[in-house]
Amino acid sequence: MKFSDKQLEYWKFATHRWNIKQGATRSGKTYLDYYLIPKRITSCKGNGLILLLGNTRGTLNRNILEPMRNIWGKDLIGNISIDNTLNMFGRKVHTLGADKVSQVQKLQGAGIEYCYGDEITTWNEDVFSMLKSRLDKPNSIFDGTCNPDSPNHWFKKFLDSDADIFLQHYVIDDNPFNSKEFVENLKKEYYGTVYYDRFILGKWAAAEGLVYPMFSPEKHVKAFKEIPLGEYYISIDYGTINPTSMGLWCKTGKKAARIKEFYYDSRKKLKQLTDEEYYEKLCELAGDLNIRYVIVDPSAASFITTIRRHGRFMVKKADNSVLDGIRLCSTLIANGSIAFDSSCHDLIREFGSYCWDENSTEDAVIKQNDHAMDDMRYFCQTIMRKSR
Repeated sequence: MKFSDKQLEYWKFATHRWNIKQGATRSGKTYLDYYLIPKRITSCKGNGLILLLGNTRGTLNRNILEPMRNIWGKDLIGNISIDNTLNMFGRKVHTLGADKVSQVQKLQGAGIEYCYGDEITTWNEDVFSMLKSRLDKPNSIFDGTCNPDSPNHWFKKFLDSDADIFLQHYVIDDNPFNSKEFVENLKKEYYGTVYYDRFILGKWAAAEGLVYPMFSPEKHVKAFKEIPLGEYYISIDYGTINPTSMGLWCKTGKKAARIKEFYYDSRKKLKQLTDEEYYEKLCELAGDLNIRYVIVDPSAASFITTIRRHGRFMVKKADNSVLDGIRLCSTLIANGSIAFDSSCHDLIREFGSYCWDENSTEDAVIKQNDHAMDDMRYFCQTIMRKSR
């Protein structure tokens, strides 16, 4: 095993109550922990609980436990049991998701000797507040990692406090084990966005301006003379009073193109359409194509029921993760993985007005001119994410 200079620095000096690695993605923050966590666990005196916290238990298992099993083996790194514990190096370790306020009660009354935290900026603030009071042993210690977020994020305020914190800052170039090609591609994909500041430079940067400044009509808008061959999907952001936007996509390998769209604004038209009328528009958009899935916002329950009742299309409920979806769309647009036919006027129009809410204390978009943006995000997050 080889460690970077930054990782070796942490190994030597991270002896405070709170030990945090913050900074860029793929900068080597987490790799060290696959060796640090065993060191911490085997040094515990047994006067409190050992706890691993992640955004969810699923992400904790994927980001931390699975890589550790590959290194140390299943005998030393067990599986999470029904009571949310596992055996690690002969010690009982508790696991917990930290994304919901309901998790707070699971920490009440627990004295914690050692805690490891993954993706801290994705946690619920109340969970972290409770954790602070539970690290109540003389030898209690915490290790954690995070990618930077908004400068107004609650965890940034904690890092700026006078707590006993050993804090390291990572940029992507701190990891000498990344390939040069990978780093260059990642920099290109995030260039010009808030994610470049956060995930490349490791800065706590505010989201402001256009959400997709990397979009270029010259680069991303095509004129398809005929429908290309591939897998066909339709993504839908459904509205009754608000506009309804549908996009017909052709996916080929790891790339996709939006080749047609339907957009209806009932306010401008002064007439609301029924679910059955929207279904007719869906059929017109699909034409004679074999649509693999129609991807719909899960909140559109009545329209999903209408589609299923007719029996022509398979419905897949969209992954409606807003910020994760925006990050993915940013990457796909920047690296040229998605393109748009010149007939998709409403989507192209929305690219020029879809903005971050600069008055919000956390990352949020202005909920205007966003319906085609939403249906694009549903398609990318639900279908394209699996192709990466």
